[in-house]
Amino acid sequence: MEQSGTSTLLQGAVQDLASSVVSALRGGDHARAAAPGPVDVEEGGLALAAVRVLGADALLPAVLLGTPPDPDELAVFRKSVESFPPRADAAPTVLWSHWAMGRTLRRLDPPSAAAHADGTEPAAAWLDDASWQVLTHQLAVLAPLALPGEDCAVARVAAGRPVDVARGFVRAARRRDWRQAAGAGRWLTLLHGVPGTLGLETGLDFVELMGGHDPLVALQVSAARHLRAGAPV
Repeated sequence: MEQSGTSTLLQGAVQDLASSVVSALRGGDHARAAAPGPVDVEEGGLALAAVRVLGADALLPAVLLGTPPDPDELAVFRKSVESFPPRADAAPTVLWSHWAMGRTLRRLDPPSAAAHADGTEPAAAWLDDASWQVLTHQLAVLAPLALPGEDCAVARVAAGRPVDVARGFVRAARRRDWRQAAGAGRWLTLLHGVPGTLGLETGLDFVELMGGHDPLVALQVSAARHLRAGAPV
């Protein structure tokens, strides 16, 4: 019961954090999305875990809007990177999520980033022969890597398979998997060679309409709209 309660609290904290990020993106201003206060920075807790679950997207407004992050927010993000290093046997998506957080620190807080990550990319070979269904699922999990002008092995795999990602987007929408569809849609905004018949803008509207009550869906759709609009980075 205690574990179930903790899981529920964490899910709520992640949803609240995602809602704050969406609010900042939609408002065009930088909100205090990840900062619970200095006591939590020192003691840890749900706030740090929530940032780790959301990953690099916890600081997405600072990246996409080009505004300096709130110092407390940045401190929580940095502490989360420190507190949840991936294990040696961690899944590739966990390794890449941690790498993405380190990349965000290198962008927004270079002095601290040097102490936490050297920038070496994890391997991406597990995606080389992935089916289009698996590829779309994995890319949706790694949607925080989908940023304009940023190059990494995962992004290069996605760039080489735009039709497969488009198929995955349609499949996710048909299966009402709005989180996966939103994550795939975010990637598609950056890819060249996406079939014009896909109707991505209409598809994003539909995903937002059907799944936008979920802050995690709304976050990815909001990010996709910023990317399509050529938001400064």
